Amino acid sequence: MRLFVALEVTEEVRERIREVMPDLRKHCPGARWVRPEGIHVTLKFIGQVEAAQAEAIQEALRTIGSDQPVEMQFQGWGFFPNQRRPRVLWCGVQASPNLAKLAADIENALEALAIPKQSQRFVPHLTLARIEEGKVRRDGIDQLVNAVNGLETASFGLTQQRQFHLYQSLTKPSGAEYRRLESFPFLKGTA
Repeated sequence: MRLFVALEVTEEVRERIREVMPDLRKHCPGARWVRPEGIHVTLKFIGQVEAAQAEAIQEALRTIGSDQPVEMQFQGWGFFPNQRRPRVLWCGVQASPNLAKLAADIENALEALAIPKQSQRFVPHLTLARIEEGKVRRDGIDQLVNAVNGLETASFGLTQQRQFHLYQSLTKPSGAEYRRLESFPFLKGTA
């Protein structure tokens, strides 16, 4: 099974993003656009594991805690790796400092299970589209970049989270679907 750890996004944030996606999609229809109901903040991509290892992962995740909830504001847009060669369109996440610590604690707990740490620095974001080279015309990418630059200061809401989730990613012809396997309250003193 293919697993990842993530924070949920409120329906209010999803709805605000859902409102602007059609305008962005028309500039770059060849991109693979995510379904708004699947948007999440990835804390750790684990990848393919056996069922027995999934149980050990769940046990390790139950040990993660924080003194405060994670606060997030969804604002701004950008591209990975950059605007000249975009592969991913994302919505930015400004978060309380404990979000980075939460992600690091998850990395450390899973590294003890021989799950490698991510090589890139943790950058919280919401993936909105994937742009595959050769499948999207350059003028479409340029139009998308211009449209996104016009939304740089748009805010899509705030949220406060007290739990993270382990998901299984299921690949289907209609796109990826996510099944929540377990939720982990991380705020110390909650269950």
